[in-house]
Amino acid sequence: MKILFLMAGLLALLSCKENQKENPSTSSVSRDSAVVKKDPLQAISSDPIDQIKKEYTALQDQMNAKKFSTSKFTYDCNGEPTGEVVFHSDKDNVKIIEHFYAEHSHFSAVERYFIKEGKPFFIFTEETVWNFDGGTPEKPVTKDDITETRTYLQDGQPLKCLEKKYSIRSNHKTKSSRDQFANKEVPCHADQLLKAYETLLKHKDQKGAVRCL
Repeated sequence: MKILFLMAGLLALLSCKENQKENPSTSSVSRDSAVVKKDPLQAISSDPIDQIKKEYTALQDQMNAKKFSTSKFTYDCNGEPTGEVVFHSDKDNVKIIEHFYAEHSHFSAVERYFIKEGKPFFIFTEETVWNFDGGTPEKPVTKDDITETRTYLQDGQPLKCLEKKYSIRSNHKTKSSRDQFANKEVPCHADQLLKAYETLLKHKDQKGAVRCL
């Protein structure tokens, strides 16, 4: 009789273990679910170009709202080139440098440096060459050939460079918008721009006019 009771108890114990294998505990499912939910969040990383665009927009908005103090100087290197440099600063540091210059009567350019922690993170340049393009002596037509370059940088090194080229004629009744022209990615040649930035920054306390940079 005792043997029968022992055998019945053993069978019940084995049956319980089999049920546990087939039906994992609720706490185990909950832990697994939590791990699955966390993995996609850990995989998300910030795009540095998107971050640069956000920081650029923030500085541009502050400049447009006149939140920065400004100082400027001009230079004239015997007429070739002539230019103006404007510094936009908060209470601690220069945030944006604008450099306008012309090298001859048919060429002009602007460079804008957006700065974080003493280093440019975005540089915008626009070069314009204009020429007469038909018309009459009384009403001449001119054409502006414009090249825009956008240089995205991280820790002083270029990440991506975009170029946009287009022309605008003075006799067009509907003025063209630069937004209708497409950018294309191009190799980055930022060395000259970074050298120019260092030269401009050395003159951040300059007042009035100087000869050459």
